[in-house]
Amino acid sequence: MLPLLRTVRGLFRRDLRVLAYHRVREVAREFAFDRALVSASPADFRGQMRHLRECYHPVSCREVVAALDGGPALPRDAVLVTFDDGYDDNYAVAFPILRELGVPATFFVATGHIDNGMPYAYDWVAHLVVTMNDGRLCLPDLGIDLPLPADRDARHALTGVVLDRLKYLDDTGQQAVIDDLQARCGRPRTAAAHADCRPMTWDQLREMRDGGMEIGGHGVHHRMLAKLSDGALQAEISECQARLTAELGAPAIALSYPVGGPDAYDARVIEAVHAQGFRIGFSYINGVSVPDETNRYRLLRVAVEADVDDGWFQGILAAPELFSHASKLRVYPS
Repeated sequence: MLPLLRTVRGLFRRDLRVLAYHRVREVAREFAFDRALVSASPADFRGQMRHLRECYHPVSCREVVAALDGGPALPRDAVLVTFDDGYDDNYAVAFPILRELGVPATFFVATGHIDNGMPYAYDWVAHLVVTMNDGRLCLPDLGIDLPLPADRDARHALTGVVLDRLKYLDDTGQQAVIDDLQARCGRPRTAAAHADCRPMTWDQLREMRDGGMEIGGHGVHHRMLAKLSDGALQAEISECQARLTAELGAPAIALSYPVGGPDAYDARVIEAVHAQGFRIGFSYINGVSVPDETNRYRLLRVAVEADVDDGWFQGILAAPELFSHASKLRVYPS
């Protein structure tokens, strides 16, 4: 039925499907970081990209911008592949598969992490919760005070609650909780923190660019832009663009908003992004867009997650309204 669904849908909508990934890697039992960020295994990702290549029209951000600016229209069944954050498995695992199959993709990177090699703060919080030796997890600013389960799977489930509540706070509150947790565990982030949570390097990104991939912005320190002061917001966007331009030889045209939900970007953020020369912006809200001037900085994406099997993935592309995950809105419990 999926080819029929795709055909019928295509008669009524000429939109852009944007797939959102984070990491492509195997997850062993001892993996102690945020499992929710592992979007697919290498084998599953290869199958997904092969299906995309055979049945749809992969496009680049440059083609999307050209269409918005009055150039050639996007083809029917256009699909854009994107990655957030900049983990090194993007280079080691995803890039070779994309290059082999001839599928372009855009990698949105937090430039500060590419510069310093440090793990991403939210993922480091997950790591500390999964591996800490304390008998209780006490995070009063998050309303959490409970025994830490011994079971590793239960701890991974708990990280989702911790990160969700953390992202509800303003930026100052988030940084205070992160700093306190690192201090109590005696394990601050460093460039050599852990091999399972490393960013890419500029040399790797240049190789990917030369191999047909696009590199976009994701801020400097992966902070929720709408929660920043005006000065901090301007610095996150301008310094991100400056580093991308200096290292890659040209300004980036696309940016995705870190975290990307409705609380992560707003009109103030969009104005700053536009002012720094980014031509399009992507949320992390599930859905598909018909790109135009009203939404070029609010483009929707469809998240691909590790529980998506071949049939489900094909359904996501054929009829994303039916098969994609609904976006989760953060609601802080009373």
